[in-house]
Amino acid sequence: MNPKKVRRILVFILIDAGIAVASAIMPFVFRFGIFSIHRNPLFLNTELTYLPVDIIILILVNALLHLYNRVWTYASIGELYDCIKSAAITEAIYIAYKMLLGVSMFRSYYPFNFMILLLLLCGSRISVRILRGVMRSRHKKGDVYNVMIIGGGAAASLLIKDYQLSSKKIKIACIIDDNPAKKGKRLADIPIIGGRDEIIRAADKYGIDEIVIAIPSAPPAEVREIISICQQTKARVRILPAIASTLSDSLSSTVRDVNYEDLLGRDSVVIRNPELHDFISDKVIMVTGGGGSIGSELCRQIAANKPKKLVIVDIYENTTYELEMELRRYYPEVDIEILIASVRDYDRLDTIFSKYRPDVVYHAAAHKHVPLMETSPNEAIKNNCLGTLNLAKLADIYGVKRFVMISTDKAVRPTNVMGATKRICEMIVQTYNNRSETEFVAVRFGNVLGSNGSVIPLFLKQIEAGGPVTLTHREITRFFMTIPEAVSLVLTAGLMAKGGEIFVLDMGEPVKIYDLACNLIRMKGYEPEKDIRIEVVGLRPGEKLYEELLMDEEGLQETANKKIHIGKPIEIDEDKFLAELDRLILKAEDNMADIRRDIKNICPTYQSRELEGTTSRNTYAGTIRDTVDE
Repeated sequence: MNPKKVRRILVFILIDAGIAVASAIMPFVFRFGIFSIHRNPLFLNTELTYLPVDIIILILVNALLHLYNRVWTYASIGELYDCIKSAAITEAIYIAYKMLLGVSMFRSYYPFNFMILLLLLCGSRISVRILRGVMRSRHKKGDVYNVMIIGGGAAASLLIKDYQLSSKKIKIACIIDDNPAKKGKRLADIPIIGGRDEIIRAADKYGIDEIVIAIPSAPPAEVREIISICQQTKARVRILPAIASTLSDSLSSTVRDVNYEDLLGRDSVVIRNPELHDFISDKVIMVTGGGGSIGSELCRQIAANKPKKLVIVDIYENTTYELEMELRRYYPEVDIEILIASVRDYDRLDTIFSKYRPDVVYHAAAHKHVPLMETSPNEAIKNNCLGTLNLAKLADIYGVKRFVMISTDKAVRPTNVMGATKRICEMIVQTYNNRSETEFVAVRFGNVLGSNGSVIPLFLKQIEAGGPVTLTHREITRFFMTIPEAVSLVLTAGLMAKGGEIFVLDMGEPVKIYDLACNLIRMKGYEPEKDIRIEVVGLRPGEKLYEELLMDEEGLQETANKKIHIGKPIEIDEDKFLAELDRLILKAEDNMADIRRDIKNICPTYQSRELEGTTSRNTYAGTIRDTVDE
């Protein structure tokens, strides 16, 4: 139990012991006078003999009525009723046991005892609320922090009550609610002044320092629109998330700053599949790149479904060690094996597959940073292409049931080395699916919010440093998804796979990065271009203005889940592809300077600025045709 809570309970027990003593002695004062108590020693000595029993009875009754687990700062009629109940039950027990024992007291003793017991019990509890109110009033004599509440429902009502009882210098100036029937009314004596179109004017009129969005049930798209309006004011914008399980603590403590997931601009894609537990439980699951953003979340969700064994493979020990500590703490019943290994090392991987015999492999290990791979293309081929090839070979040899590779939207008509290598990885998966009993699939999605190396953490660091926020192009757009969304797609792909598919998530409309940068700046309380400058530095090598999730040739098939689609892979000459792939990997291991031409040769959709005007020597792809049924 929390030490602070234990101390609080002990204080109330001591107070109740004092109440029992006072209610036992005070009737003698009322009956005989304070200076004449000693003249009636018989009654007094009798009561003092049974006083320890009275104290224990009061404490036990209060404990049974849960009077020690209440938040008395918010005491109301209900809590006072329970105090009355406690006093009545306690007094009844006093009378009953003393009558059974033949204890004789003067006639007015019990009425006096009950009244004092009742007054002190109620007074001790309600005084907590009164004291908090006095302290709040005294603190508020200084500067007041003006707050606007968005939302006039039950959550707002509870939040306002919490703020009003707070010792902070807070004044709820006004309430905004889109319901026209509420305009002009008052909630907790706070005026409801109108809908969201009044936010900017009211913020200026009332000198609002902070706006709290208290509509926890509102859909994310509506919250995003409200945030956009609020960010046009100079006020700090905060949000009350969905209320979890209890209101026993301060509701205002759950109010948080707006975060970048609130700026996504669409509803989160929630993919729930009750078959996931059956698919994962009692199986050996391997995750490569388990220490990364996607890999670590994969491991968490897999561990929650209790696999027979979870084998985590990663080359970077620091984040992998942190993940191990987290998983062993929260999932102690799961058999977890942490292995430091490179997916480039076939012999090391062979040893791992031979020992652990995984049933399912989730392949998340890859170099993913676009500009870095442009300057180190051979490393991208070694890690992404060779790593995937090694794993595909071993998955086939050791009879892995399913192999799920994580791909990217940058694999579609790639303009950079990273995207081209991931497209080659998709082709490896397709080829081995046609040659193996293992079901090989790829999962393609856009940028992941908050992942290592992604744009949002970079922007946030630049904002914290005072700017400028560097942007490659004012019109650049990207698809975004949250890490849980990405992982739920990967896990669902493992369930739905029949082999050879490329799974694609319906990610809604792409997000304009310039708008995202402005929103992040406002989220931190600054004004774009005024407090924090946005500097357009130009597209980096291999970077696109607009990303795509599917090539036209691949077509699109719906699945039972409306948010997940399947792109049918295009046909290739597999024997020539594998021969060209081996040559590409050998050249990468020799660190060839002109490796981009070889990438173009094996991945005909790759378009590089350095290769513009050249003709590909590709002979293996043949005629790319649509394989999706009309």
